Amino acid sequence: MDDFMQMAMDQAAAAARRGEVPVGAVLVRAGQVIAADGNRVEELHDPTAHAEMQVIRAAATRLGQTRLEECDLYVTLEPCPMCAAAIAHARLRRLYYGAYDPKGGGVEHGARVFERSTCHHRPEIVGGLREAENAALLQDFFRQRR
Repeated sequence: MDDFMQMAMDQAAAAARRGEVPVGAVLVRAGQVIAADGNRVEELHDPTAHAEMQVIRAAATRLGQTRLEECDLYVTLEPCPMCAAAIAHARLRRLYYGAYDPKGGGVEHGARVFERSTCHHRPEIVGGLREAENAALLQDFFRQRR
């Protein structure tokens, strides 16, 4: 589990080097990495190009299926409502995330997408993995921008 979170953190660091908000994600099936990426919002001029969306799209294409029921997602920051909805639609088995996002999160904060009666799938959720390290990546990035 820690290895996959480290890979996600490496993707977040790469995103920061590209000038993106440092969020990274890794999608895994049966212990194998299917897709790994970081935010690409600025690079692609696409407000939906969050790390989670990037890896869900890549994995669905690679596996040739829209339901990723045997897959687990590791992401450095609590997913926003858009990404949480995509996780539900993809039917991901588990969601592991690092830092909590009280302002923009959609899992344990804000919209709490998986708690809605309209949400048809709720993955197993483990939050707070390497929370301090993941939060520091974001804090350092924004501190340098100010």
